[in-house]
Amino acid sequence: MRDLSTKHQLITDLFQWPAKPSEWERYKLSNEQLAFFREYGYLTDVKMLDDWQVERLKGELEAIMDPDHPLNGLFHEFHSNESTDANAVLFHALGAWRITEGFHDVLWNPAFVMAASQLLGDQAVRFWHDQLFCKPARHGGVVAWHQDYSYWTRTGPIQHLTCWVGLDDATTENGCLYYVPKSQNWGLLDKPDLAGDMEGLMQYLTEEQKTEFKPVPIELKKGYATFHHPLMVHGSFANSSPHARRAFVLNVFTDGTKSNTDEVLLKGVPPIPAGNRMEGQFFPLLFSGEMG
Repeated sequence: MRDLSTKHQLITDLFQWPAKPSEWERYKLSNEQLAFFREYGYLTDVKMLDDWQVERLKGELEAIMDPDHPLNGLFHEFHSNESTDANAVLFHALGAWRITEGFHDVLWNPAFVMAASQLLGDQAVRFWHDQLFCKPARHGGVVAWHQDYSYWTRTGPIQHLTCWVGLDDATTENGCLYYVPKSQNWGLLDKPDLAGDMEGLMQYLTEEQKTEFKPVPIELKKGYATFHHPLMVHGSFANSSPHARRAFVLNVFTDGTKSNTDEVLLKGVPPIPAGNRMEGQFFPLLFSGEMG
């Protein structure tokens, strides 16, 4: 099988890597955007893709959602429905970058790597893993309230970042993300079942946290991204609309993050012993911080 994780650079015409420092300027976040992220734990409405790029990725997504796709074995996880309810479908998969050229190259989108580096404190950015999340029209399921890092404690320290990119317009009707502003300051909470009870996290909150639990919807046009802190409490409600809600997620961490376990980190990836740096074929350096 052709595994694209061996290629650590752009391989298509989907994006153009800047050749000199001045060409990076157009991708930089403003000081106001960075300040907002530091205070509230998220930053939304960041342009990532043009419509033609969205359409190419949608075509690739349609092909690899088929469990019989010849390269399906390269996924670290593949759930046609992570929910146990056939009337509440949540397609969820990890590892698309290994399979199709477009989902490979989104890792090296200059707009993504520049924003990620800035939001991590102007650090070098290393890839953790990708995800696909798809809620079909009329019967798309929920993603329960959770913190991403509660599922990632096998790596540390906490210097991670999540980027969610819509391939459809995301609205309150079709199951857009919701954030709980400033919840990144609550510390690490126990983790619920991701596709289970929407309110499962509530049992782990203090009375003060419950009082501060005031989610805000993150509606986005297709091709736009929202970034959030690894301890940000977030989730999304069901999709009962006539429109699909498809998205991909890129998870990264600051270069120098280490393994916290001798166990397998992702299915199909050789273990990285506890205390060793996260690096190698499956965890490529996306951006060194150098703009030349």
